[in-house]
Parts: sequence; C-alpha cells; structure tokens
Amino acid sequence: MKTYTAKPSDITKEWLIVDATNVPLGRLATRVANLLRGKHKPIFTPHIDTGDFVVVLNASKVRLTGNKRETKMRYRHSGYIGGLKAVSYGRLLDQKPDFVIREAVRGMVPHNRLGRAQLKKLKVYTGNDHPHESQKPREIKIEEVG
Repeated sequence: MKTYTAKPSDITKEWLIVDATNVPLGRLATRVANLLRGKHKPIFTPHIDTGDFVVVLNASKVRLTGNKRETKMRYRHSGYIGGLKAVSYGRLLDQKPDFVIREAVRGMVPHNRLGRAQLKKLKVYTGNDHPHESQKPREIKIEEVG
C-alpha cells in the first residue's frame, strides 16, 4: 500500500466562519487548529498545508471555564532582572480578545515554518462583522457547553 501525499493541484482552500459566542477557549482553539491544518480533510498530509482559511467572529464572547479568568496568567519577560510581567486572562479578554484566541491556536499548530504559514490563514474579529464576504465563507458550528 502506497503512502498518499497531497499535491498542490489536489488542494482546495475554503473559507470557514466560526462563531466563538459562549464556546470554551480550549475547545474553540483545537477545532480551529484542526481546520487550519486540514485534519478534517481526507487528503491531509502532515508536512503540507492542506487547511482552510478560518474567520473567528465574536472573540470577545469566548468563555473560560472555572475560575480561569482570575487565576490563569499570561507571562512575559523583558530580559532584565525583575522584568517578569503577569497579566490575568480576564484582563486580556477585556483588552485584546483576538490575541487570546490567536495565542491559544498558535500553541496547537506546528512550531515551524508550516505552522506560521497556517496561522496566517486565521482571521480573528471581536465583533460580528468581517471584511471577507466576497470569499463566500461557509459557517461551521462548534458545540456550546451549558
């Protein structure tokens, strides 16, 4: 049995819309990462970008389960002594909800050139409006959890 490798002529990229309203952040990120990578297609090849373009709407309405809004922190370091900065995810969701979703998805795609190319196909918007109507995107439903 031969191993199948997708050729550029076989790959068709679609535009998909995902509504993040009341969806847990981790569940949203895994589904979006799989769509970006192309794992939902039968022609999936790990080392070739077979994924689709994904537009995430209502990023400000994404949910964090439990008490993660207060306890989960995002850290960054300036490189100097005492330069560790910590920001809670609740504050990040209020200020930059698109950044929170982008970072969650970034951790779930490959950490190489292929992953960076796949992340360029992710478009995140805080509201319900987006400038991609001319691409005729198709809506994908992600289950909400009560």
